[in-house]
Amino acid sequence: MTAAAAVAVAALFTWVGMVLAISFVEAPLKFRAPGVTLPIGLGIGRLVFRALNTIETLLAVLIVAAALLGSLPPGANAAIAVAVVALLVQLGVVRPLLARRSDAVLADPEAASHKRSRVHLLYVGLELVKLVALIAAGVVLLAA
Repeated sequence: MTAAAAVAVAALFTWVGMVLAISFVEAPLKFRAPGVTLPIGLGIGRLVFRALNTIETLLAVLIVAAALLGSLPPGANAAIAVAVVALLVQLGVVRPLLARRSDAVLADPEAASHKRSRVHLLYVGLELVKLVALIAAGVVLLAA
C-alpha cells in the first residue's frame, strides 16, 4: 500500500467513525436525555454538527489530496467522489434549509411544528449515502 493510500484509508475510516458516532448515535440520543428540551437539543445539535462538518471538510480535503497524489484505484476514486458530493450537498443545500427551520423553532418553540421535517430526512439519507461510499472506498483501498 502506498503512503497516499494509507493516508486515505486512515482518513476514510476516521470519517466513517465520526459520522456513525455523531449522526447515528449522539444526534438521536440527545433528545432522550432528561431535561433536554427541543430548543436545547437544537442548540447542541448546531454546535456538534458545525464541528462535525468542519472536520469532515478537512478529512475530505486530505482524502482528495491523497487521491490526486497517489493514483488510487478508479473504484476508490468514484466512491470518494460520491462521499464528497454528498457532503457538499449537505453543506451547500441541506444545512441552510435545516438552519432556517431550527431558527424558527428556537424563535418560537411553541408555534413551530415538532415533527421531523423532510429536509431532515434528506440529510439522514445523504449521511447513509456518504457512509456507504466511505466504507466502499476504504474497502477498495484495503483490497488493492
